[in-house]
Amino acid sequence: MLAVFLAASSFARDEPNKSSNEPTPDQLYETGKSLFDQFAPAEIKEQFEFPSRRQFDEFVARLQHALDNNDLAELAAYLPEARAALLALRALPGYENYADWLEARIDYIEAAQQASGKPPPVGPVVKPGVATSLFVPYYDLWLPRIRARAVPPRAEKVMPALRAAFAAEGVPPEIAWLAEVESTLNPAARSPSGAEGLFQLTPETAKSLGLSTFLPDDRTDAEKSGRAAARYLRALHAKFGEWPLAFAAYNAGEGRVQRLLKQRGASTFAGIAPALPAETRMYVPKVCATIAVRAGVPPEKLPSPHAG
Repeated sequence: MLAVFLAASSFARDEPNKSSNEPTPDQLYETGKSLFDQFAPAEIKEQFEFPSRRQFDEFVARLQHALDNNDLAELAAYLPEARAALLALRALPGYENYADWLEARIDYIEAAQQASGKPPPVGPVVKPGVATSLFVPYYDLWLPRIRARAVPPRAEKVMPALRAAFAAEGVPPEIAWLAEVESTLNPAARSPSGAEGLFQLTPETAKSLGLSTFLPDDRTDAEKSGRAAARYLRALHAKFGEWPLAFAAYNAGEGRVQRLLKQRGASTFAGIAPALPAETRMYVPKVCATIAVRAGVPPEKLPSPHAG
């Protein structure tokens, strides 16, 4: 059912610029059903029945709630359904970029399944006057997952430009590997919510950073989107004082992170992680592990930004 939703929701990337001539939700639903009927292979149709509009809306709401909620077990429960939906989505021509988006969500769901049912990770006991590593919950869970993966094929072409863009903005170039987590280094990556490009910037965020979202869309340009993402991350680090919190704000929104820090009297990502959305709880350690594996720099070794 999620595959159908994504197909029918391809309009979403332009929703902030929606005009009265654009199709209604009912028309989009019918478009999704027509795509499924025309293009889904017989074996997919044997496994899936196109949902009713009510089923469609309920499933989307439940999945979004699981991603936004802080219950890892609830998110993990969606694994079989999400894997099946990915097969259906891959069967629809022209939706490869949405399939990539779903595959990234499945990565979080798999990790949530691995983490759920186990005691929450506990940071090291710190003795007075003894320095310790920056503690990122579930970082150790993600390290072997990332080590087992090949570097994305696009890295050789894309990463030099991204590293240069980050360095030009005074941000450690190693952090440019965040783009692998966001888009698998696919400039055409897009999500149903309207985020697009290497760093999955929404239209509103992109415009606030000086990027054009009209053709050509600057979010698909490595140099322009790289510099914009680096500026945004530099501002988030300046606001929150550490990279894990900056990554959390990049994913969940700086307002939410700021509220949780105040509510919990905390100053670190570890201090608010249990209250963050399940997706963000998995996203931050995944970013940290990706940077550590690809660039050889663990989170506690990442330097602060400097003036670009």
